[in-house]
Amino acid sequence: MKKLFLASSFADVSKYFVDFIGDNVQGKTVTFIPTASNLEEVNHYMQNDKLAFEELGVIVDELDIAIAPLSLIEQKITLNDYIFIGGGNTFYLLQKLKKSGADQIIIQQIQQGKPYIGTSAGSVIVAPDIDYIGLMDEKDKAPLLTDYTALNMVDFYLLPHYGNLPFKETAEQTLNRYQHQLSLYPISNTQFIKVINNEVEIGGTA
Repeated sequence: MKKLFLASSFADVSKYFVDFIGDNVQGKTVTFIPTASNLEEVNHYMQNDKLAFEELGVIVDELDIAIAPLSLIEQKITLNDYIFIGGGNTFYLLQKLKKSGADQIIIQQIQQGKPYIGTSAGSVIVAPDIDYIGLMDEKDKAPLLTDYTALNMVDFYLLPHYGNLPFKETAEQTLNRYQHQLSLYPISNTQFIKVINNEVEIGGTA
């Protein structure tokens, strides 16, 4: 069973997470991947998401796939209960996922039913490709990335931070440019998308 919890900001919707899991989350472990934020000057959102997990009683096991060896990446993603990928630059994130080999491990674990949680870039990355997010993220932060094919775990394209600063303008531009080409799902910082197998549901408050 494929289980995805996709948000713009996990900290803003973490209260819905336990219902999504459908079980006690205290003492469970999450592979917490902050890699997308490596090049960002402002990354306080990563600490907020981390704290949100800890307040739920989830044990955070941090993993930077930009520097970790493949053996450690495989060990943590395979053994921990959940997978989380945080926000930042989506193109840089995809470049590091592909270079490290983490992308294939994550895909395999999702297909086997391990719950996946994404924030912003971590939510965009499960789309078929990420070219559409180029108005919100700088492609030049991933100079080695030539293929924008992403994890392809859903058949839609999540548009994070819709209506929220500082992304309000670029999110609107992205919607205007691609809404007739792609199946876009715009969500605000206080909304999330729940995917159970092929069933998609938007939750939270607009």
